[in-house]
Amino acid sequence: MASNRPSRKHLIADQNGVLIAAGVMAGGGWALLYQLVTTVNPLAFPRWLFFILLYISATGTALPFAWILNRRFTTRYLVSGGVMLRESMWVGLFIVIVTWLQMTRTLSLATGFFLALSMIVIEIFLRLRERPQDSP
Repeated sequence: MASNRPSRKHLIADQNGVLIAAGVMAGGGWALLYQLVTTVNPLAFPRWLFFILLYISATGTALPFAWILNRRFTTRYLVSGGVMLRESMWVGLFIVIVTWLQMTRTLSLATGFFLALSMIVIEIFLRLRERPQDSP
């Protein structure tokens, strides 16, 4: 019976492509974010652009760390680039939400902790659901 799982070579190529995209996202995002913060007044459109660029920058920066953690702690199988991207998108979303809450002065330690905990629990459930089933 043929398996639907991609081969190890395809997963490594997939991960390498995601890491290259992470470099572009992080480098371009942080450069544009710096340009935005230093040259534009914080009106309505630049604020939304700030959050979009912060999301892209944080996601691109978190991707290599997701790759390292997955290589270190996932021993039985390699994860796809999509899983690493999703995990780093959780980090980017967390950073944007925390930044928004801080701007409105509603961020507390408990709020940040439970927000992070809820995102971690959702990711654990998603990873358990997509874990490859070992054949007996």
